[in-house]
Amino acid sequence: MFPRVTAVLVVQHGGDRLRATLDALRGQTRAPDELAVVLVGADDETRRLVEAEHPSHLVALGDPHPFGAAIADLVRTLPEPSGERDAVWLLAEDSAPEPEALAALVDALENARTAGLAAPKLVEWDDPRRIVRFGRTLTRWGRSVAVVDGEFDQGQHDDLSDVLGADPVGLLVRHRLWNDLDGFDPALPVVDDGLDLGIRARLAGHRVIAVPGARIRFADDGVAGPGSAPGGRAARRRARDLRAASLHRRLVAAPAALAPLVWLAILPLAVLRSLRHLLVKTPGAIPGEFDAAVRVMAAPQRVIRSRRTIARTRSAKWSSLAPLRMRPDEVRVRRQLAAEARRQRARGRADDLMFLQTGGGWVLLASLAASLVLFAPLIGSGGVAGGGLLPLSDDLGALWRNAAYGWRDVGGGFEGAADPFAGVLAVLGSLAFWSPSAAMLGLWLLAIPLSGLGGWFAAAKLTDRASLRVAAGLVWAVAPPLLDALAAGRPGAVVVHVLLPWLAVLMFAAGTSWAAAAAASLVFAAIIACAPSLAPALVVAWIVALALSGRAAIRLAGIPLPAVALALPLVVEQVGRGTPFALFADPGLPDASAEPTVLQIALGQASGTWGRWEDALGGLLVEFVPAVLILAVLIAPLALAAIAVVATRRLRGGLLALALAGLGFLTALGATALQVAFVGDSTVPIWTGAGISLMWLGGIAAAVLGLSTLRRGAAVLAALVAAGVLVAVAPSIVALALGRTAVGPAPERTLPAFVEAEARTDPRVGTLRLDPTADGGLRATVERGSGARLDQQSTLASTRRELTDATDEIATLAGNLVSRSGFDAAPAISELGLSFVLLGPGDGGDASAAVEDRARSALDGNPQVVAVGETDFGPLWRFAAAEADAPGSRIPEPPPLAWWVVAGQLLVVGAALLLSIPTGGGREPDRRPPSTRRRRRADAAAAAAATAAAAGTTPTDEGGEARAEDA
Repeated sequence: MFPRVTAVLVVQHGGDRLRATLDALRGQTRAPDELAVVLVGADDETRRLVEAEHPSHLVALGDPHPFGAAIADLVRTLPEPSGERDAVWLLAEDSAPEPEALAALVDALENARTAGLAAPKLVEWDDPRRIVRFGRTLTRWGRSVAVVDGEFDQGQHDDLSDVLGADPVGLLVRHRLWNDLDGFDPALPVVDDGLDLGIRARLAGHRVIAVPGARIRFADDGVAGPGSAPGGRAARRRARDLRAASLHRRLVAAPAALAPLVWLAILPLAVLRSLRHLLVKTPGAIPGEFDAAVRVMAAPQRVIRSRRTIARTRSAKWSSLAPLRMRPDEVRVRRQLAAEARRQRARGRADDLMFLQTGGGWVLLASLAASLVLFAPLIGSGGVAGGGLLPLSDDLGALWRNAAYGWRDVGGGFEGAADPFAGVLAVLGSLAFWSPSAAMLGLWLLAIPLSGLGGWFAAAKLTDRASLRVAAGLVWAVAPPLLDALAAGRPGAVVVHVLLPWLAVLMFAAGTSWAAAAAASLVFAAIIACAPSLAPALVVAWIVALALSGRAAIRLAGIPLPAVALALPLVVEQVGRGTPFALFADPGLPDASAEPTVLQIALGQASGTWGRWEDALGGLLVEFVPAVLILAVLIAPLALAAIAVVATRRLRGGLLALALAGLGFLTALGATALQVAFVGDSTVPIWTGAGISLMWLGGIAAAVLGLSTLRRGAAVLAALVAAGVLVAVAPSIVALALGRTAVGPAPERTLPAFVEAEARTDPRVGTLRLDPTADGGLRATVERGSGARLDQQSTLASTRRELTDATDEIATLAGNLVSRSGFDAAPAISELGLSFVLLGPGDGGDASAAVEDRARSALDGNPQVVAVGETDFGPLWRFAAAEADAPGSRIPEPPPLAWWVVAGQLLVVGAALLLSIPTGGGREPDRRPPSTRRRRRADAAAAAAATAAAAGTTPTDEGGEARAEDA
């Protein structure tokens, strides 16, 4: 007697694929004895198409049902099997079996009497030469994997026999065994249902055999499972369901005594796996990780039902599954092959830039040589000082403590939030851990080369022409705002100029890469930390990028998060004390400078000069030609090339680049109207150079875009633009080379040697520093240890409008010390933890000289201080009442709030850092139909183009393929 086979077909969408599947069923050499169909929300046309086949059983389900649930509903309506050999054949509307498929499955099941399931070979619908999946198994750690996945079918797997399980589509299952096992597990409605059925059949004493001769064309995007297309919501949903299935299997297979412990470990394991998702650049899977954990933990009744079903039917040990698991060495080989494929793709992307072939090497070499010539005197000194520069803390621990919420050793000392800029300094100082202050010297030496390199890479995203890339790199490397920042000793502005083009490069890649998006968020945070005045412009650019990026918006949405996390404590404090505009104050040492006019800003000058042309040739040149005219003529080629982009075919990107330049101009203009920091009773304007750097970036991008559309003459015009800029900045370069700037080699110490010797044994020794001012006043500050440090500075202190108790006490003490009075300084000395008084030299004016003489006389006649002697920094006295470890010199314990603030900041920044670590990753090869691939590539390219344009860049090839960089 021949076995009776009932084909069970699940239909949902109908259409051409259903017609092909029905035609394939009619064409079987061994036809099924009955056809049973379940309609899942099908329309009338689909119903008529099915009824034309005259199925023996027809079940209509109105609500959406998973494949396994639909099969179960239909099989329950079938009559009981007449014998052990009867079978059901599980099919979906998008699974068209080849003519010999059923015959091969039946023969395999008949010849292997211990077999309970026969699994076919699923091949692609449009390309039957490629295997979709063939068999399924588990790794040692319980992860579900296909035995064969996505390979060309060359018969290399035709010797495959026993497997642990298979995909449910095309399975031929003994009807009685199906009933005994209660079909598919309801706890696995979408994924791994076929694998779970195979495992339970194996435990019940039946084999699952693979049948290579049974081939079924499978589209893999219908009712039978979530499909396997990479990316998008479907992929995230599939990952979530796979994880939930894995957790469910672990609970089902765990010994009864250990099951509660496994259940309790699910949530902590989700946290650890979320960290792994950050490392492998799949943060989109983190919500699904917790969703799967909660779903499984919240449904213990499903686990209990599954365990009871297995206990009722099991006749074999769990160890019988071990031979059919994937061996660890095979798992390792698969991972190595996938990693090598990702590295190959990453190398291919890097090769596309043609760094050496298109002048990148020459830009780097030229800018490095120029930097070494300009700053040669600094190299031997071991440090750089002047302007807004101070040494960094020698201890890395102190460097990082100053970057966290806690004690601020400035302005008399106070508890408060750290400037995010202190975090940037901590990172830089850690790079030169043996001598953190050397990091400032390294920044000055590498600023021009790194800027040139960043300019070249940003231009490489706009054009493949070597001349334009080289010109952009050179123009950005010698941009006036960078040279002004280097001359004025403004490390924050230097870092901003170096990082801006790299932000543009990363924003371009962020549309298709989680790693690039995370790196962009860190660079975004560093730029705002160094120049808070840029925050409004960058936020506007980010909003535009979100609006234009389409599907890529999910990657760009989190870019501001690290910046928000770092700045939030400071925002709360400044807003809480009623000074919200103080958030835009430049971090670091307050350093006043001349304010540029509107025309100077438009010409890219941040230092209030005309590019130093007014001093060129001893001022002789400007007697014949105004300096403003010289500068305007030299900058004109760049400005004209940028504006001309509106007449080219790259209008959209050009307009966005010009808009970026406009944002930079408005930022610089706004900075001149905002004065929120103070030095004594003088206000300190916000440095305009950061906004000018942004304006310069947009202008260069627009010029490159405009020139890239020219068929001829682009190289000549690029050379003219670069030559004009180089001549325009020539006086600034000469001033840097001759040392006619505020910056120079760093001195060996910032306080007298006697104080530094004391600081070696008492790092908290306090020195009251008195500096006469030009208006006849006296500036009093307290410095700890070997002197003030750049990472100790705080905008909370520099923007404070009123004296605090500590600063009032310092002012009172200083005023009485430099006057003849009977003031008892002992309580203040103990309260402030002071040991020395240092009187600095005046500025040479009559008023400051008079103050200096009066203060010297008062201190010499004061019995409460003992003269130490003259030093290189001025006369030094020691307080007679000074005591070691005075109460005022101790750092109080940080409040509990500080730990929560630091933990929150570390969580956000650490997540971005983990996500930004490059792995050479990329998506696995796309095996979707060609039309789908082309459509998705076009969408990705459009998203990347919009994102890059918002950052001042556009793709090289309009409408070209956007490359994925993360798995």
